[in-house]
Amino acid sequence: MHKNIMLLGMILLSVTAFSQEDLQEVKVTKKQKGIKKSYTLTSNTAVITSKELLKAACCNLAESFETNPSIDVNFSDALTGTKQIKMLGLTSPYLMITEENIPSVRGASQAYGLSFTPGTWIESVQITKGAGSVINGYESISGQINTELLKPLSDIPFFLNAYGSTDARFELNTHFNKKLSDKWATSLFVHGNTRVAKNDMNNDGFLDNPLGKQINILNRYQYYDPESGLVSFINFRYMNDKKQTGEVDFDKDVDRGTTNHWGSEINTERFDVSTKIGYVFKDMPYQSIGFQNAFNSHNQNSYFGLNLYDIKQNSFYSNLIFNSIINNTKHKFTTGLNFTYDQYQEFVNVNDYSRIDNSVGAFFEYTYDNTDNFSLILGGRVDNHNRLGFFVTPRLHMRYNPWKNGVIRFSAGRGKRSANIFAENQQLFASSRTFSILDTNGKIYGLNPEIAWNYGISFSQKFRLFNKNAEAGFDFYRTDFQNQAVVDLMQSPQDVLFYNLKGSSFANSFQLEFNYELIHNLNLRTAYKYYDIQTDYLRGTFQRPLQAKHRFLGNLEYETTSDNGKQWKFDYTFNWTGNQQLPYTASNPTEDQFPDFSPAYAVMNAQVTRVFSDVFEVYIGGENIGNYKQQKAILGADDPFGPNFDASVAYAPIFGQMYYAGLRFKIK
Repeated sequence: MHKNIMLLGMILLSVTAFSQEDLQEVKVTKKQKGIKKSYTLTSNTAVITSKELLKAACCNLAESFETNPSIDVNFSDALTGTKQIKMLGLTSPYLMITEENIPSVRGASQAYGLSFTPGTWIESVQITKGAGSVINGYESISGQINTELLKPLSDIPFFLNAYGSTDARFELNTHFNKKLSDKWATSLFVHGNTRVAKNDMNNDGFLDNPLGKQINILNRYQYYDPESGLVSFINFRYMNDKKQTGEVDFDKDVDRGTTNHWGSEINTERFDVSTKIGYVFKDMPYQSIGFQNAFNSHNQNSYFGLNLYDIKQNSFYSNLIFNSIINNTKHKFTTGLNFTYDQYQEFVNVNDYSRIDNSVGAFFEYTYDNTDNFSLILGGRVDNHNRLGFFVTPRLHMRYNPWKNGVIRFSAGRGKRSANIFAENQQLFASSRTFSILDTNGKIYGLNPEIAWNYGISFSQKFRLFNKNAEAGFDFYRTDFQNQAVVDLMQSPQDVLFYNLKGSSFANSFQLEFNYELIHNLNLRTAYKYYDIQTDYLRGTFQRPLQAKHRFLGNLEYETTSDNGKQWKFDYTFNWTGNQQLPYTASNPTEDQFPDFSPAYAVMNAQVTRVFSDVFEVYIGGENIGNYKQQKAILGADDPFGPNFDASVAYAPIFGQMYYAGLRFKIK
């Protein structure tokens, strides 16, 4: 009984978006495998475990997906070094990104928010393709990423991670954990990173990576009482992040606000408080109730040359969830209410775009599982939003196991969201483009809300090949936009236009995956992805800029058998990216033009880890070992205040090869 209370209480509060499947999720994440895929979950969900996160220079959440076939990682621009993720060919604003099932990266934090969660804090990451659960909201269109942090009651007393790289980035992470009593435990996570040297590997006069520093502190408390059925978490976080980029000769104390040298600073301060409390009914372990609350304040002050951009967002989120069954455990349901409030103070140069958004919603999700080969999740929610109006959000997920170790899944659902056009496209401020909003009748910057339907089907099969374990599968997803806040870079290189979709816009995503155990402890992971993503722009129909049609990932991992805690681990990743449609620049002078399509290129990463004992290990590695660099990263670099300057087009690495080393020390 106590075990059921503990597991169900943790499920209620923190594991995956689909509460009825969480017990199985808890079981599988204990296995020693980097990426776990369940054949009994209804949704198409993959779990990145802590083992996978250690395979690369995982300094923050944005850098946690380099070896994952479901997520594409790109640079957002040629200056900030910020990594942008995509799923099903769509950028992160179309994903719902949550931290322990509380929305986290949204609104003001869309551009840089993934870099605000240090990698060492992460216990696991759950990636769900397609429309997510209605429990977590109505905004998810292409999928959901949920991050689980280390839990105070299960964490070790002390952890230290030190990291340094040839691009002059240095990082230190320390975790302190203490059991306060049989029922209370607390953790204190302290993260700091800095980049101290100027790098210009392509000799264009601009920094390839920003100078910067970040301090990030998280203090969390966990309470667990098996007798009463209560479990709770309380989190406090403070983060301060400063970045400086631009020309190598830029001096922020002298050149800011002038045309002496082009420069940029992005300074962000953030404070978060969240609480969760759950109760599992003592005589009915299948029935539970949970209450989640979160407040955050995000304050960014920034400038890009002569462009000023400041945004402050104060947000409150509350979610009340009730889980139970109908007659028996084959029929389960989850229902509840949630409330969101967002106050934006947003300034673009002299223009004030401040606003307040709020919504109240109710949801109901029914689950049928015959405990054998079929399960179904049918969910819906109704919401009333002061700008989006009253609307209904339906979602459906189905799973069928036609035979042993084979699974077919289908999903369909609708998503609706407000596009924060400036916060989500901050890289465009690093250009001389003029921002124009062509529509004025909508309630969000004059635009209407984005609405899309997502449909998907997938198949996976485990089998034996030459007496070794193998797995193969495919998935196909289509996203149809009924309306979209179009970001048009195809009209003129001197303009960026925002307007409501005038025709059609869709995204087709096909992925083929094959994994194989070549020999004992040597595993191969491969994935091919094809994207057909088209939008009707004012000049005609084009592929979505900076999105390759073809991508391929290959990953090899090998580890020796542990000998008294001593072990070697090797990892190699190959990423090939095909041609990408580039923004229109043909009307510029020849020297300030991009071709219509970028060249294809490949990037190779590798890491070697030496485990000396269960408390100490060191690692060395390299990224972009082949030293591929985008030949022309910045248009008009010799005249950054001229009409042709544009640093927003990054289709490949800017810095080139980078090597790093680090150590991990634990007290258990």
